[in-house]
Amino acid sequence: MPTPDLATGLLFYFIFVYSTVFHEAAHAWAALRMGDDTAYRGGQVSLDPIPHIRREPFGMVIVPILSFFLNAFAKPPVLWMMGWASAPYNPEWALRYPRRSALMALAGPAANILIVIVCGILIRVGVENGLFVPPGKYSFGHVVDAVSQNKGMGLLAIALSVAFCLNVLLAVFNLLPVPPLDGSASPLLFLKGAAAENYQRILWQPAMQFIGIILIFRGVGWLVQPALTWVVNLMYTGIAVYR
Repeated sequence: MPTPDLATGLLFYFIFVYSTVFHEAAHAWAALRMGDDTAYRGGQVSLDPIPHIRREPFGMVIVPILSFFLNAFAKPPVLWMMGWASAPYNPEWALRYPRRSALMALAGPAANILIVIVCGILIRVGVENGLFVPPGKYSFGHVVDAVSQNKGMGLLAIALSVAFCLNVLLAVFNLLPVPPLDGSASPLLFLKGAAAENYQRILWQPAMQFIGIILIFRGVGWLVQPALTWVVNLMYTGIAVYR
């Protein structure tokens, strides 16, 4: 795994911002397509990061940069950055159309899965054409190496690795079926009427969201690592398998 430095940090931050923006823009676009223009009016149906940063400056700027440098000075250094963003929606619309609300929520993780697929294809094509090689041992942010010593190819390998791993993390994390994460809306695909309304109101309770946050921090590491291992092995099927 590359040692975190300023160039790696800037690259990671760029990928973090656009992965997060793509996730939130997917929420906003899905809501707009299904009748809620709240996020559209806030400028979130866009890959321009400015409206998203303006809405969540702490989660999109301060926490990611701070977390990266804190991890860079850890022993050993860790290639890691955390943060958050959000897209607004109309709660009345969500109550009126629970299935649409669920699809809107799941659009965000779907966007991250799309990025994983694109990065996986690019990595696989690069390996098969002699531009990249699988690493001897993968880790978060390091799933492929450049064959050439050219700095540009090295940065491309890092960028693809970070984008691949970060979006696996975002997809798995957000699909966890606990509030306030997107996966908690999944039952609304099947619930109707009063049951759907009662379920949504329970999800919106601050106490439920607090409990959900505790469960997330206690259990997310147990899920992300196996999920990343599975996706890496899937990407390298027929070439090599690394655990």
